[in-house]
Amino acid sequence: MNREFKDHFSRHAGEYARYRPDYPPDLFEFLAQSARRHELAWDCATGNGQAALGLSAYFDRVIATDASAPQVQNAARHEKVSYFTAPAEQSDLPSHSVDLITVAQALHWFRFEPFYQEARRVLRPDGIIAVWCYGLSRVTPAVDKVVHHYYTNVVGSCWPPERRYIDEKYQTIPFMFTEMPAPEFHMKAEWNLDEFMGYLHTWSATQRFQQKNEQNPLDMIRRALVGAWGAPNARLAVRWPIYLRLGRITVSLSRPS
Repeated sequence: MNREFKDHFSRHAGEYARYRPDYPPDLFEFLAQSARRHELAWDCATGNGQAALGLSAYFDRVIATDASAPQVQNAARHEKVSYFTAPAEQSDLPSHSVDLITVAQALHWFRFEPFYQEARRVLRPDGIIAVWCYGLSRVTPAVDKVVHHYYTNVVGSCWPPERRYIDEKYQTIPFMFTEMPAPEFHMKAEWNLDEFMGYLHTWSATQRFQQKNEQNPLDMIRRALVGAWGAPNARLAVRWPIYLRLGRITVSLSRPS
C-alpha cells in the first residue's frame, strides 16, 4: 500500500490525552509473559503514551515513537520511557535490538509492508509483535443506540477508509507474522456524560465533520444522549472490546499468490 502519513490527531492532542481510555494492566502482563526477553520494547505510534507506560512496568527500557510531534509533546512522561518523533516505517532503532513491538489503535494508518520490513529489522530473532485496536464502546442499550446512530449516520461519511479495519476487528488487516493465540481483553472506565462526550469529540470523524461543516456534530445527538444517560453527573461503566493480534517472525514477507 502506498499511503502517506495521515495525521488525524495532532490538532487535538491534548484532548486526546485527556479523554482516551486506558488499556487494562492484564494486557501488558500477558504481553510481558509472551516475550522471552524484557530489555527493550518499542511502542510504535505511541500517541499519548498509554501503551508505553503500561510496558514500562515489565521492560527495562521503552522506546515510544510517533509521527506526530504534538502527540509526543503531550505524552505522559516516565523514567523508563524515551519519546521520539519518527514515522512507523523508519524508527532509527538498532537492528535486532527489540524484544517486543506494540502498535495500539494505529496499525490501520500505516503503510503495511514498509512497516513490517522495519519491524523485522529491529526485532530480535525471538522477538514478538502485538497489534490491537478497540471497537465501539458499550455503556447501556439506550446509550449504545445513540452512539451507533452517531457513528453510522451522523459522522459515518467522515470516517477515513482505513476505519473499516477496526469495524472488521483487525481480522482483515495484513499481518505478515506467524500468529500466536491471545485471550480477550476489555478496556473499562467510569465516566460522567461530559467525559463521555469529550471522548466522542476525539473521534477523527467528529473532527473532520466539524472542520468540513463548521458545526459540532455532537450537538445533533446531545439531547438524545442526555436522555439515554440519565443524570449528567452519573458515572456509568464504559467498556470497549480489544481486538489483539500477536505474532513472531517465522514467515516470509512475500504475499501469497
